[in-house]
Amino acid sequence: MSEAPSEQSERRRYRVKRTTFAVCLVLLAAALAALGTWQVERLAWKRDLIARVEQRVHAAPVPAPARADWDKVNAADDEYRQVTVAGTLANDEETLVYASTALGPGYWVMTPLTLADGTSILINRGFVPTERRDPASRREGQLSGPVEITGLMRMTEPKGSLLQSNDVTADRWYSRDVAAIAEKRGVGAVAPYFIDADAAANPGGLPVGGLTVIDFPNNHLVYAITWYGLAVMVLALLVFILRGERGGRGQPGHLPGSG
Repeated sequence: MSEAPSEQSERRRYRVKRTTFAVCLVLLAAALAALGTWQVERLAWKRDLIARVEQRVHAAPVPAPARADWDKVNAADDEYRQVTVAGTLANDEETLVYASTALGPGYWVMTPLTLADGTSILINRGFVPTERRDPASRREGQLSGPVEITGLMRMTEPKGSLLQSNDVTADRWYSRDVAAIAEKRGVGAVAPYFIDADAAANPGGLPVGGLTVIDFPNNHLVYAITWYGLAVMVLALLVFILRGERGGRGQPGHLPGSG
């Protein structure tokens, strides 16, 4: 006995829904697999970055880039490079930047270092606790005369932190924005990077240098496994549905979302 027109129409609608659902599952599995592959690529990039930074941090110090080379400075090639520089600290132009460190909350002391050619490099001399933010409370550490500083090159941190923006007018700083700090303090030709001073002790014990945190979270393998696992689950669902169709369970109304 032939099917009634209404039954044929219902079956066609069911087949369209079934095909559409299967295609959506395939596309979803492909997208999840692509995300997994992207995380594998990110894993390789992150491992290479960590290896390069480790090499720079433990390498012998080299002279900090001079003005002629400032336009070549970039994070990929220079961040966390060990450098050394000589000059005179402009202590009266220091800037305090809020910091949360292993020693507790307080401030980074950012001080321009004037070089022999008249240019300046902003130096993060280190950490001071909140109660010692006033330079008068740590005069011994306000070095005068020629000094040589060794530390890690860092890239400027424009505008502020993730939670708070720098308030230039009020002189409240939450990131080490080289250009903005230099403009606020009236420093002329300043390097586009700053230097985190090493742990060499300052007279009086402050500021405390050498507190640079070098931490690159590397969870890409976990993410890759997660995305690939989800892709496999989606494909398993598709196989289950197709097997159900072959077993005679693929009648109208059995497809998820078919109503």
